[in-house]
Amino acid sequence: MDKFVVIDLETTGHSPANNDKIIEVGIVTIERNEISNEFSTLLNPEKEISPFITNLTGIADQDVADAPTFREKADEITALFHDSYLIAHNVPFDLGFLNQELAKQNKRKLTNPVLDTVELSRILYPQAPSFKLAQIADYVNIHHDDPHRALSDAYVTAKLFLKLKQKLESLPYETIEQLLKLEKMLKSDLYQLLDDRLKELAFTIENNDDIASYRGLAFKEIREYKRNKPKVDFSYGDYLDHIYETNGSMQQQMSHYEKRTGQREMSEHIYDAFQSGQHALIEAETGTGKSLAYLIPAIYQAVKEKQRIVISTYTTPLQSQLLDEEIPFVHHLIPFPFKAALLKGKQHYISLEKFEHELSSGQTENYDFTLTKAMILVWLTETETGDIDEIQLPSSGYLFFKRVSVDTEGYPDPASPWFQKSFYQHAKRQAQKADIVITNHALLCTDIFNDYQFLPSYEKAIIDEAHHLEETASKHYGLRLDYASIHYSLNHIGTIDETNWLGKLISSYSFNPNETLIDNWNDIFERVKYEVDDLFRYLFQYVTDQQKNEKSFSDIGRTQYRIKSGQEHPKKWNTIKEMATRLIFYFRDLIHMLAQLEQYLVKQEQLEKNDKDEIEVTIEKLQRFIDHLEQLFLLEDEENHVKWIEIEASGAKNAVYLYSEPINMANLLASDFFEEKQSVILTSATLTMKRSFSFIQNRLGLSADRLITKKINSPFTYQNQVQLMVPNDFPDVKYGNITDFIYATCEAILSLAEITKGRMLVLFTSYDMLHKSYGVLKETMDLSRYMLIAQGISSGSRSRLKKNFIHYEQSILLGTSSFWEGVDIPGEDLSCLVIVRLPFEPPDHPIYEAKANFLKHEGKNAFMELSLPNAVIRFKQGFGRLIRSASDRGVVFVCDARIIKARYGKYFTESIPDVPITFDSTQKLIEKAEQWF
Repeated sequence: MDKFVVIDLETTGHSPANNDKIIEVGIVTIERNEISNEFSTLLNPEKEISPFITNLTGIADQDVADAPTFREKADEITALFHDSYLIAHNVPFDLGFLNQELAKQNKRKLTNPVLDTVELSRILYPQAPSFKLAQIADYVNIHHDDPHRALSDAYVTAKLFLKLKQKLESLPYETIEQLLKLEKMLKSDLYQLLDDRLKELAFTIENNDDIASYRGLAFKEIREYKRNKPKVDFSYGDYLDHIYETNGSMQQQMSHYEKRTGQREMSEHIYDAFQSGQHALIEAETGTGKSLAYLIPAIYQAVKEKQRIVISTYTTPLQSQLLDEEIPFVHHLIPFPFKAALLKGKQHYISLEKFEHELSSGQTENYDFTLTKAMILVWLTETETGDIDEIQLPSSGYLFFKRVSVDTEGYPDPASPWFQKSFYQHAKRQAQKADIVITNHALLCTDIFNDYQFLPSYEKAIIDEAHHLEETASKHYGLRLDYASIHYSLNHIGTIDETNWLGKLISSYSFNPNETLIDNWNDIFERVKYEVDDLFRYLFQYVTDQQKNEKSFSDIGRTQYRIKSGQEHPKKWNTIKEMATRLIFYFRDLIHMLAQLEQYLVKQEQLEKNDKDEIEVTIEKLQRFIDHLEQLFLLEDEENHVKWIEIEASGAKNAVYLYSEPINMANLLASDFFEEKQSVILTSATLTMKRSFSFIQNRLGLSADRLITKKINSPFTYQNQVQLMVPNDFPDVKYGNITDFIYATCEAILSLAEITKGRMLVLFTSYDMLHKSYGVLKETMDLSRYMLIAQGISSGSRSRLKKNFIHYEQSILLGTSSFWEGVDIPGEDLSCLVIVRLPFEPPDHPIYEAKANFLKHEGKNAFMELSLPNAVIRFKQGFGRLIRSASDRGVVFVCDARIIKARYGKYFTESIPDVPITFDSTQKLIEKAEQWF
């Protein structure tokens, strides 16, 4: 079959079951790889079209008033699909709608073979940032004239399909062969296309030097680079002049270059710290260009002194920005070559050996797992890193990836053919040869607390986003245990007679009939599952009972309960300890049986490496559960650690999360990190409170005798770019007027939205308040005008919500927690920032409470030493969302009058750039905002 018919529909809504109707049909026919025909018609839905759909598509009631109904056009439409593939960008939607309408007319449904371009795009362009039609079209350079009109969308889908077909025809034999094995579990009927291509390739000699293959798996050949050792024989001052000064390389590379004195100043301070063997805290305000400011001295130092320097970031986007944008740019700026490499933790890299083993097992999986395998097969022909962060897997695809990451490998065997092909080993080798190694705080902390065995050796480091170092170190020194991950691990292991891991392992080896080493497995295993369920259900009920009167909520809506030894309900807590002890006992039995099984198979000379790895990784996992249970329930370490339980009150009765973290990281970081290294530079846009570094210095354990501190001011003219407004007539939350306060906030949001045409980010400190405000806004706002997007309510990740915010013209984005930082929306897309409450931690938050008690015991003021500095730094992060470039303008509207009225308010206002502040009635502020814009 060589005829492909592409369809796109515009409809009154998402569901034909809710009586939604088709309002436009666009159809394009492809024959012999060319578009040969088109068909388009508006349809009268015999119902009103909502303002939202009119806004989206441009189709209004008057446009379809004289249009035919679907009933009149049904036969003409279905005739176009005779003897063809049916193609759509999300086939279940378009074909589902079409067939529902046909059924209502008592006509035969379409049963054509289908090709879904969403699914095919995910498989064949796994590195695309988004698979929505407009975004994927942009990614493959297809111009989209008229989005959300049926014929235009059908044309774009047709052109996309031709690109996808081309891409399919470029894949190597082994990849096509593996895709063919997965085809029956996919939505698209790909068998014929894949089979035809496989037959073609069988008679073709492939000449692709970039692709290697082993054991039926094709992947991009890894290229090793040789380390050049250039000589640097000029001074650092000359080097900086060459880059920063008039007619320097920076000016030559940037068409609109404006010299930033702060950028060079920062480069000089970093080099001074390196040279004098000191640590440095450098706050670089927005607009400094801090990435370049620290890369320039780091590269000079690393190459000249032949000393590797590690650069660590907290977020993946900043890592990508450094590697994909900043470092290629620096290559053009500096007068000598250098090498930079990225190194992440093992869990980020795919193990080719494990992936090949999963493919060859032939196990039928759910749809997400199949789609993930297909995406990885194509990605392996493109990736040079094997880092899974390069692609967007379906949600449960990450569960599959856990099974095939390097983390699941046992001890590496350098003699194995897979070892030389390993992406992780390649990344380690590249890092060993590099001048600059980029990593993340997570791996940096894992390295610090494991005797420096994960990163190549280094003496100097730069920590960007340094305000997150303490929090990351605490998490890595602490632990987390939850029901879902234990349950998932146990389900993966399974009983002897199941088709899960252990059952398959046992059935693949021959055993002596008298061998009884795992006879008890099923019995013990079922007891473990029962005990896990019992313990977590009991914990859920315990927290519910203990917190009937007062509840502490995390920013993701979970109830939190701090464990305090000696203050728990004696009888119930003893029951919990007995349950944990019993569970540990059964886990030990499972470990013992697995160890016996491994010894037996090794003795019989039967055990394959993959299976040996799996047994050892499983034993390690079970041992980790034991260690965590012991630390959480059986070891009392109240002075040094805080332990707490989180439950999802409206979730399953075993949705329980257990945590333990050190109360004070200062001594650990001082002894394990800062005393070990020659020079560590810590930088961020938010390190000071009222221009003082003392808070962050104390929290990180930095000794004053080896420390340089410097604040680099922003080059932006905040006086002209920002208005800070605070209403003096909001209800005071302190007196229980939360509902009134929410209504006042929502009224202000609506008034400001009129002035700024949306383009507003609203930051909350509590998910509960966000949720209630969303409800009020949804009821009172004209949703045909504004797109209201809310974290935790609107579906999608943080980056997806941000993209939607930018995509729709008049958007209002409500965010909490992660939206206070790392969200860059420059230009006119963001004109107003509303900060609902000053971001103080709730006093009963388990970690805050424990740290506050620790400070009180030391005779310190917990509010001034902990609560206030944390809130100020968080506030600065939120404030920093608005102005991202020299041309940005906007209003920061702070609903919390404490910033003016409270004694500590000046700590907030004096910690941000100097901006005009107005404290007045809401009406006067709105009038002023209107005049200012």
